[in-house]
Amino acid sequence: MENLGSKFGCFCVGLGIGAIVSLLIAPKSGEETRAFIAEQMEKSKEYAQRKAHELRERVEDLADRGKQVVAQKAESSSAASDVDREAYQREKS
Repeated sequence: MENLGSKFGCFCVGLGIGAIVSLLIAPKSGEETRAFIAEQMEKSKEYAQRKAHELRERVEDLADRGKQVVAQKAESSSAASDVDREAYQREKS
């Protein structure tokens, strides 16, 4: 998950640098500049939403896997307890 945050950070830095360079190289009117910034913000918002959705899916998948592992371990532990109990009863008799 660290990698995902790092990629997002790099994306944001690149977006900012690209926006600044484009303003310096090809100055536009105030209206055009505002439209450009709004468009870039919308793209950034969509990207962030996509990444958040992907992250949510990954977390849900990991949580499901974790629940399966816990259930398997609980089942194994219960079976082991039953075997131990039976062995104890045989020794006691």
